[in-house]
Amino acid sequence: MLEIRPTCENCNDSLPYNTANAMICTFECTFCAACVENILHHVCPNCGGDFEKRPIRPKELLKKYPVSTNIVHKPVDIEAHLKRIQKK
Repeated sequence: MLEIRPTCENCNDSLPYNTANAMICTFECTFCAACVENILHHVCPNCGGDFEKRPIRPKELLKKYPVSTNIVHKPVDIEAHLKRIQKK
């Protein structure tokens, strides 16, 4: 089951469970759409994979399956990330 993390790993902007702005990779690294598009160029800085829109957990399931409150804030070293993706 997805954690549904509450913030963007890069900019730490809030990503509520019901936002259409959250993107995840296969390992559930979570970023906002603006960071994915403008900074990461659709490549996860952690695993090198791509991103998909994070699904929205239905509100009626939140009590039984709560979303994560664990904030993962690891701002991306943009220069290193760009060098890594240019080598591909």
